[in-house]
Amino acid sequence: MARLLIVYHSRTGGSRQMADAAAQAASTEAEVSLKPADQAGPDDLLAADGYIFCAPENLAALSGVMKDFFDRCYYPVLGRIEGRPYAQMICAGSDGQNAARQLARIATGWRLKEVQPPLIICTHAQTPEAILAEKTIPEDDLDKCREIGAALGAGLSLGVF
Repeated sequence: MARLLIVYHSRTGGSRQMADAAAQAASTEAEVSLKPADQAGPDDLLAADGYIFCAPENLAALSGVMKDFFDRCYYPVLGRIEGRPYAQMICAGSDGQNAARQLARIATGWRLKEVQPPLIICTHAQTPEAILAEKTIPEDDLDKCREIGAALGAGLSLGVF
């Protein structure tokens, strides 16, 4: 069975909900490993056939914990995961584009194959209170995450990627 690794970081719950939705949908087609970024490592990347990376954008960049995951794993897997498919999901307060660009540049360095454009879910949190509050991602946005999980799981299972 194809193996999909979903690595996420979430401080206020938004990215976690997105990752959970993708994992649930993918699990019908692939073996899914859902890992918090601070617990995922090079061995997890090497054991998977494809990836979904899910993170919040903090201060116009990937969250520090997600960036730490990439920093810890980048060189140990460099040249060993080339060509594997990936998708990314960003939970942002207003924009999310810079975090998506940053993640795409890392994936390009690994020579991963982007199988769809980044999904950016905007929470519109703009005040300190709203930014720090627990998030609830609307069902229609979670459906988009489910679509990504299902598509990547099916693509891996069918050998499309």
